[in-house]
Amino acid sequence: MRGRMMALRKYTGLGALLALVAACGQSPDARPSFDGKYFRARVSAERDVRQNFFVTVQPVSASLDGAREAARYEAVKYCIKRYGSSDILWSAGPDETPTGYAIDGDAATFRGACASD
Repeated sequence: MRGRMMALRKYTGLGALLALVAACGQSPDARPSFDGKYFRARVSAERDVRQNFFVTVQPVSASLDGAREAARYEAVKYCIKRYGSSDILWSAGPDETPTGYAIDGDAATFRGACASD
């Protein structure tokens, strides 16, 4: 029994060491930047039809172009994770002029749907 405990401790310690080394290779700010800025982006889906979603990004004041790309990035991540495709049908998308989507204070909200086959 003591031999098993020693082996377990050895492998647990080795696993912790490997996790620590792997974490050292990552930058502490591994999130992507857009137009040289960082944005908070959140995707929320409609309850009844999960393919339909909204992406809210802030702060728009940092860079409108960056905020638009952050929205596109989060939407693509959402659609790939949920539906396996990056195809999006935008109804108020990041390629439109600012009058095509909602800006409220320092947040922009975009709307789209994950395309299905």
